[in-house]
Amino acid sequence: MNIIEILKVIVLGIVEGFTEWLPISSTGHLILINNIIKLDVPDSFMEMFRVVIQLGAILAVIVMYFRKLNPWSSRKKPEQKKATWMLWGKIIVSCIPAGVLGVLLNDWMDAHFYNGIVVAIMLILYGVLFIVIENRNRFTTPVISRTGQISYQTALYIGMFQVLSLIPGTSRSGATILGAMILGCSRAVSAEYSFFLGIPVMFGASLVKLIKFGPHFTGPEMFYLILGMVVAFLVSIYSIQFMMSWIKKNNFKFFGYYRIVLGVVVLIWYLISSLVGVH
Repeated sequence: MNIIEILKVIVLGIVEGFTEWLPISSTGHLILINNIIKLDVPDSFMEMFRVVIQLGAILAVIVMYFRKLNPWSSRKKPEQKKATWMLWGKIIVSCIPAGVLGVLLNDWMDAHFYNGIVVAIMLILYGVLFIVIENRNRFTTPVISRTGQISYQTALYIGMFQVLSLIPGTSRSGATILGAMILGCSRAVSAEYSFFLGIPVMFGASLVKLIKFGPHFTGPEMFYLILGMVVAFLVSIYSIQFMMSWIKKNNFKFFGYYRIVLGVVVLIWYLISSLVGVH
């Protein structure tokens, strides 16, 4: 363990914390950044690290929305507590499709889709979709303006969109936000509900990766993992605040353009890398 490796972990934590809540694919960014500043750890640890580091990010949501998500709050009236339990019920319904398929397809996804080319294609594809959906919704009024208005059926449909995020580069928040907007949710509701869906999804994905990796941590690896989560937590606080502030005055088209530009850059970078490798 040395200062250079610690700085790399801090960079990865910053990238995770900032990109997790923006519809630009945190996993995709982590894969790309790690190819540039390769962390000196085994591939098996890195595969686990880029998923489990998300626990730090998800703790930021729990802290920031604790009152809204806490059904036992003494400050809530009985009907408010009931509404909170219903919200959790809808969150669970939304997470079932991705949870089931994520467990079944985890190893296959790792083997076939965790590479820069797939990330680049997904970045571009969903970037275009964000622009198209925003243009389509330009003159329409959202049907759902509060998270409490989301029905169980709509929650299930949003969960089906979340399945698409199993492909790296798609972005879990990007897929769920797009799906929610297509189903009539406002930007704010789409983003907030996406935050909430991340809680069980990331805990579940992290548990799967930790079980798969096993209790084989070295001292430096444990330190890297904890440091990465702490940095991701702190940066996520800012990232969530930025996201909710942004969509009060802007749409998601900027993120669409960003995804397209980044996707093109990644494709060019991989093409050049391949050519250099051949020669």
